[in-house]
Amino acid sequence: MDDDEVIRQLIAVNLTLEGFQVETACDGQDCLDRVLDVMPDVITLDVMMPRLDGWVTAARLRNDEETSHIKVVLITARAQEHDRQRGLGIGVDAYLTKPFDPAELIQVVRDLAVSARAGRA
Repeated sequence: MDDDEVIRQLIAVNLTLEGFQVETACDGQDCLDRVLDVMPDVITLDVMMPRLDGWVTAARLRNDEETSHIKVVLITARAQEHDRQRGLGIGVDAYLTKPFDPAELIQVVRDLAVSARAGRA
């Protein structure tokens, strides 16, 4: 199992244990291919992914009228300020750096999910 798979499973297990329904995608293109079927409240994206990276995936989510409302969390080892600014420029809702505290991830996803649901009410 590579690092990306381990991290994806860590995120999925932690969120599932907190009561979230979790769907996983293996990369950005897989996410975009499935997002309209799943219509999640929140998407977590690693910046470094095969096929489509997190930057491109987040930008495509934001630029599509059907997915622009979905909350997006970028998770990356890239902690430089220009990376954060790039994410904010795309319109991501949160930016977590690796290694991240699972409790922080859960809180960020919970807050964004509540915000997403309130926006639909």
